[in-house]
Amino acid sequence: MVINETEPLLIETAWEVCNQVGGIYTVIRSKVPATVDKWGSRYCLLGPYMSPNVLAEFEPSDDYSHPLGKAVLKMRQAGFEVHYGSWLVTGKPLVALFNPFSVYNRLGHIKYELWEHHGIGTPNDVDLIDQVVAFGYLVKEFFRFLADGETTQQPLIAHFHEWMAGTPIPEMRKMGLPVQIVFTTHATLLGRYLAMNDPNFYNHLPFYDWVKESKHFNIEPSVAIERAAAHGSHVFTTVSEVTDQECTYLLGRKCDLILPNGLNIERFVALHEFQNLHKEYKEQINQFVMGHFFHNYKFDLDKTLYFFTSGRYEFKNKGFDLTLEALARLNGLMRLYNIDKTVVMFFVTKRPYYSINPNALQSRALLEEIRQTCEAITKQVGERMFYEVDAGVAPKLPALNDFIDDYWKLRLRRAVQSWRTSQLPIVVTHNLVDDAKDEILNFLRAAHLVNNAYDKVKIVYHPDFITTSSPLFGMDYGQFVRGCHLGVFPSYYEPWGYTPLECNASGVPSITSDLSGFGDYVLKNIPDHQNKGMYVVKRHNKSFDEAANELTEQMFAFVQQSRRERISQRNRTEAASVEFDWKNLSIYYDRAYRLAMDRR
Repeated sequence: MVINETEPLLIETAWEVCNQVGGIYTVIRSKVPATVDKWGSRYCLLGPYMSPNVLAEFEPSDDYSHPLGKAVLKMRQAGFEVHYGSWLVTGKPLVALFNPFSVYNRLGHIKYELWEHHGIGTPNDVDLIDQVVAFGYLVKEFFRFLADGETTQQPLIAHFHEWMAGTPIPEMRKMGLPVQIVFTTHATLLGRYLAMNDPNFYNHLPFYDWVKESKHFNIEPSVAIERAAAHGSHVFTTVSEVTDQECTYLLGRKCDLILPNGLNIERFVALHEFQNLHKEYKEQINQFVMGHFFHNYKFDLDKTLYFFTSGRYEFKNKGFDLTLEALARLNGLMRLYNIDKTVVMFFVTKRPYYSINPNALQSRALLEEIRQTCEAITKQVGERMFYEVDAGVAPKLPALNDFIDDYWKLRLRRAVQSWRTSQLPIVVTHNLVDDAKDEILNFLRAAHLVNNAYDKVKIVYHPDFITTSSPLFGMDYGQFVRGCHLGVFPSYYEPWGYTPLECNASGVPSITSDLSGFGDYVLKNIPDHQNKGMYVVKRHNKSFDEAANELTEQMFAFVQQSRRERISQRNRTEAASVEFDWKNLSIYYDRAYRLAMDRR
């Protein structure tokens, strides 16, 4: 492999490389194609070799001519376990994966050096800390071999993401390795904990004692690693100005640059088909809604709108509390003004559960039996009607009821009677482990928003990921998103926020907040954003009641749009999403790398 040794080699390191365990995986993976287009073979990645699905993401290679391969061979000669090959994503960049468990016999020494050299104490027998520290040691050793002056003469840029990949940074600086280091924190660890527990987090931000608070939450080692990585990097970055404030006060260093997150928009592009896809997947959601609600009462599906929210179960941070309050108010407004529409709101998040609610499965199965029976009756009537009309001298429309066998009439009647029930449609689709303490359910019970027939807003709480293997939906999450009309994500704490961005890329309008990195970026960079399906609730320096009112107003205005207006807005939403393509946003990363090289 021929490489120009006057141009820098970029090595990106993250715990999520070939390891789908969190949101950073989406960031790294989606950015790869645009980065490969720009950097070519001068771009490669490092990650842990521990994912149970690693073989589906990683293809080994025996071509060691690249500097990455040469450093891997030197590590193997030194007795380290390293896997070398390509990441099976668009662009197929070279990767080196390190097995943290392979150096557990040295863990005591590794931890001692971390304490002796940098004052970072790490507890024993905490699995994640042990894995992260071992992985960091292997990455540090890799850069030691790569930067030995023999493996390559290229300038080296090392970009680390999050504290789990940041442990090598302080030791690399102590060793004086000729490597320019960029560190990106996508969310401060302490900030996430504080926001979940302090209703005045943003007002109190300048006054927190990071040592005291990290001890309180029992995360001091992780926060210490994060701070060391931030202070040890040549260029320190984060994903939004919102998170930059956290970095200043909680990590003690203001960011040099903001690197907003993007998407590989090509993965979402459906050209003129995206409207047809919306119709197709909406019909699949219709089938679920019929099975879930129609056994008790009916409403007009042509006048029904599907709203949804999704993400980690962080009741306050993700804005579930605000969303629920606004939905209760929306329900009241729609009833007051007799709006001739229905909103079905889906909460899609992960919670501990025992099983899918048997009533949900039974209702779905009985509806399927009714559908199959109706199709059989339709076929029988069609065949007999054709024969009757074709044979007649003066054809006239016969009594269709006479064409149906008593067997099918009886089977249909029994199926419908078995399906019908006086019980209200269930709110939660699964049997939760701790139903009585679930904050979403407790709000719905208190607000009496429990799927009464007279409610204009219906709730479906699905405490699991939506996948094609789900017996309730039978579709993947991306298809579900395309079938919905509006995504609702008014987060209180969200360093960036991929869910509204993924909505927009699919042509689905969404609501976010100005306390999310994405919402803040939209307000400052996207003119006429509401017209493009990017709604932003103002939560900064606003009371909960004020924010709930604004969110209610935005949803109420959306409900009153005509079908033509919604179609037109979906077109504008999908077209505007190109502004978030990595091909456009990668310029921010280029600035970080240039700044790192300037600081040699």
